[in-house]
Amino acid sequence: MDIREITPRYSVSPQINPEDLAAIKAAGFTKVICNRPDVEIPPSHHAEVMAQAAQAAGLEFFVLPLTHQTMTPENVALQMEAAAASDGPVLAYCASGTRCSVVWSLGHKGILSADEILAATARAGYDLSGLRSALES
Repeated sequence: MDIREITPRYSVSPQINPEDLAAIKAAGFTKVICNRPDVEIPPSHHAEVMAQAAQAAGLEFFVLPLTHQTMTPENVALQMEAAAASDGPVLAYCASGTRCSVVWSLGHKGILSADEILAATARAGYDLSGLRSALES
């Protein structure tokens, strides 16, 4: 696992494995958000398999598959609502963690400055400077 903290309550990761979920729970996370569409991954990592493993580990699991085309304001709001509704820290994952960082960034537009958003994602290893104009508009 390669968990990267954006904030104390929101971290991101590249693709995780079903067997990682117990360690994710032990690390203090209470909810996992899957931002990866099933069409990108083998059946062994599909959302339903991951949801069952999360439930067995005692974690909440939320599925919101995101692509460039589905990074809509509505989906950004759904992601932020899912994270805010968690009783504790959230881990969101996709292929590399970038989509999870982008959706967090867009969800914090108008709440944090573009500089604050880009600094938080940069500390986690994600250069989202290409989003600056979207964050400032």
